[in-house]
Amino acid sequence: MLDLFGKAILDFQTNNTPEDIITETSISEADEMSVAYLFRKYEEMPKLEQKALQLCKGKILDVGCGAGSHSLHLQEKDFEVTSIDISENAIKTCQARGLKNAKVENILHLENEKFDTILLLMNGTGIFENLATTSKYLQKLKSLLNENGQILIDSSDILYMFDQNEDGTFSVPADNYYGELTFSIQYKNQTEEDFPWLYLDYNTLQNACQANGLQCELLFEGNHFDYLAKLFL
Repeated sequence: MLDLFGKAILDFQTNNTPEDIITETSISEADEMSVAYLFRKYEEMPKLEQKALQLCKGKILDVGCGAGSHSLHLQEKDFEVTSIDISENAIKTCQARGLKNAKVENILHLENEKFDTILLLMNGTGIFENLATTSKYLQKLKSLLNENGQILIDSSDILYMFDQNEDGTFSVPADNYYGELTFSIQYKNQTEEDFPWLYLDYNTLQNACQANGLQCELLFEGNHFDYLAKLFL
């Protein structure tokens, strides 16, 4: 892994001539993303993210923390926050920004800890990779919850991105779930190896939770078919 996403984050933090990140998926064309967006303050965040941060309680785990903006807000509110990401450069940035407990860690490898809130934002279901491995991740997240704990996670129903037929149905893939995408990232003329990234519609997430002994509650719906859900025991 070239860790280009993390490199862009660290470049921005250190003023090392940061450039826009170019993202592309298996169903969409290349798009530019400003790295500055990852450094947004609470007031600049979408209402969905603000809602999630308002609902956080107790000891918190921020999964896929990126540049650490969500964690920083919570830390400033005197919460105990553990921030993890698989990107070494992202974690270096988080530490430089003042996060007290940020570390390079894959959620699947986290052991011997329990949390009251587990936070997965900016399409939190993305790390599940695909529908077949969703249960593995849900079981892991479930094992990290304290009694009365909660998982706050967001995603989007991307059905609208597919062509609609005259009968109202959509032309989605016949051989896999339509939210299973491959993602590519380009930064400073380098290209990251493609990786799987999962968008889950709410009903599919709800069914997956039920199959894995978790309850699922819809908390918020945004403007672009995105939503925030709470998972709990």
